[in-house]
Amino acid sequence: MLEKINKGLVQVYTGDGKGKTTAALGLAMRATGRGMRVGFIQFLKSERCGEHFFMSRYHPFEIVQMSTGDSLTKPHEQLCEEVQQTLAYTEKQMLSDNYDLLILDEVLVAVHKGLITSEQVLDLLERKPDSIELVLTGRYAPPEIVERADLVTEMRMVKHPFNQGIPARRGIEY
Repeated sequence: MLEKINKGLVQVYTGDGKGKTTAALGLAMRATGRGMRVGFIQFLKSERCGEHFFMSRYHPFEIVQMSTGDSLTKPHEQLCEEVQQTLAYTEKQMLSDNYDLLILDEVLVAVHKGLITSEQVLDLLERKPDSIELVLTGRYAPPEIVERADLVTEMRMVKHPFNQGIPARRGIEY
């Protein structure tokens, strides 16, 4: 069954709580199950997250990560160049008519770190075709992007094992 979007919206998953990427992956699985064409572009991530291992086994859709290595340890200039390239790639894919759903994972953190501007993201949103649903994830969503979005979900941390000294766990946090 192939589903088509008549009017794609802009969704934002933000906040200091866990689950932004996980929610986007869940949406991607749901859309893929309905025959939609999904693209998942990661702006800032460590090299091999659990979702990468899943994709290499099952191939439900493609995850694109243009930068290699851990984004937390790179020099700012190198990271800035890679994120700018990722944004250009995103625009090309968004306008290609190859996707019904396009997820920009951690794009909001890239804005917060000054690697791209909120104006660049807003410009991308202005050129979004009606046929595509666009999802932006990451902490620190700027007010102007929140204002432009059609749906905003804020994940709020109430309690987290990090605060008890429990480190990130494979398969759960990454």
